[in-house]
Formats: sequence, C-alpha cells, structure tokens
Amino acid sequence: MKRILVPTDFSEHAEDALKVAAQIAKKNNCEIFLLHMLELPSQMSDAISGGSGIPEVMLFIKKANETFQKIKEHPYLNGISVSETVQFERASNGILSFCKKNKIDLIIMGSHGSSGIEEMLIGSNTEKVVRLSDIPVLVIKKDIGKFDARNFVFASDFSKEIKKPFKKMIEFAKIFDVNLFLVMICTPNNFKTTLASEKIMSDFISDFDIQNYSLHIFNDVNVENGILNFSNTINADLIGLCTHGRTGLAHFFNGSISEDLVNHTVKPVITFKI
Repeated sequence: MKRILVPTDFSEHAEDALKVAAQIAKKNNCEIFLLHMLELPSQMSDAISGGSGIPEVMLFIKKANETFQKIKEHPYLNGISVSETVQFERASNGILSFCKKNKIDLIIMGSHGSSGIEEMLIGSNTEKVVRLSDIPVLVIKKDIGKFDARNFVFASDFSKEIKKPFKKMIEFAKIFDVNLFLVMICTPNNFKTTLASEKIMSDFISDFDIQNYSLHIFNDVNVENGILNFSNTINADLIGLCTHGRTGLAHFFNGSISEDLVNHTVKPVITFKI
C-alpha cells in the first residue's frame, strides 16, 4: 500500500480522516492525495469546459488552494509527501475516477455519523463510494488520536464470494500486525448450529495463510447488532465488512445490514468490495 486518498470538504471530520491517513502513511512510507470536489452549476461547468475563466470559479479555486496550503502546514503531516487536487465533477464519480487514474490503494473518509450514511462526508456520495469502490474504504467517525488496529474484527458469512475481498483484508491486516477476530453472526432469520458455523469458517480459512487469528460465532437479533455487540465485547479497534457493489451496506450477507452500523458505532469501519 503506497497511495492513500483523503477526499476533503475542509471540515473537522475530514481532518479526522487526514490524521489517520498521516499515521498510516508514516508507518508504510505512503503518499497522501488530498481531493476537494467542486460540484458547480451547469453554466459554470460549461464555462470551464469551454476554457473560460469566470470569476466565481477562480475564487473557488483560490480559496481551496489557500486552505490546502494551511492544511499541509500541520505538524502531523511533516515528512509525508502530500499532493492536492481540486476537481470539477460530481463527488462520488470524481473520487472513483481519481482513484483509477492515480492508482490509489486506500480511501480514508471522515463521517458525521449523526443521521445515518446520508449525513456522512460529501453527503450521500460516501455511500456510493463505499458501494462502488474497488479498493478498500476506511471510514473514520471522530478524532481517535492514535490509530490502532490491533484488535480487528472482520464479520462475514464466509461464503465463496468473500474470498477475493478476504485477500485484500489479509493484506491490510498484515500491515498493522493485528489480532484478527473472524466472526460469523447468527440470527433467528439465518440460524446455523455451532457445528455447522465452525465447519463453514474452518473450510473457508483453510485456503489462506493467516496468523494471529481466532474464530468466533456470535448470536444476536440481527447482523448489525451482532457486529456491534461482539466488537464491544472484545474492545475492537476496527471493524471490517464486505459490501456488494450493487447495494453497498444495504445488503450484507444473505440478509441485510443497514447504514446503522456505520452510524451507530464510533469505531473505524473498513469496507472491501465483493
């Protein structure tokens, strides 16, 4: 992992994400890319595409660049290669296209988390990024000080389609030398016996070379409650999930998991696309 993208609206929540990005960058000698999206009215966009420099647009660019320069002066960014970009595009589309163009390895985004995923950084576009991004997305809920992923919970149904994102998760876990808690949540609507659950998990991980892990089965009324409650019982530092590209966080496992998971936990959440 060498390139980290932090989309920013210059808010406190975006800075929380940047602080985490800085810690990861220093640990792994990564570059940080700051991206500020400007979604302009159609007439302004037409002016830009036509090569015209209208005063309003130039003012937006000037203010963004001034803010970027202040951000880059923060001591926690000392010694890190940081580049900044102002891009004129719809936020989610712009973030995803920027990632492909610049071969980004990890997206780190801040979250308000007060009213569900619609209120996350850059509004509902965050859900789109989580849903459509081919690379991992780390969501930061607050200023967590030192980022420690020591106790890392990865919740899954451990089906065959999880194997590809599971490989990405292992790569991320190795970077931080984590204690990996692999958990299957059993609910009344999707009940499996302990023996059946243990076999599914054991068969699944037999295809991977992983260390410092433990297998867990946790019963709860629904998946999101199970993940939250299990994470609290082991004092997790980070929660990992897989998402379907077609439905994002709205459909996890064979049932559904709502954006409440991201909304209700203050723990960082990292998602890997199936």
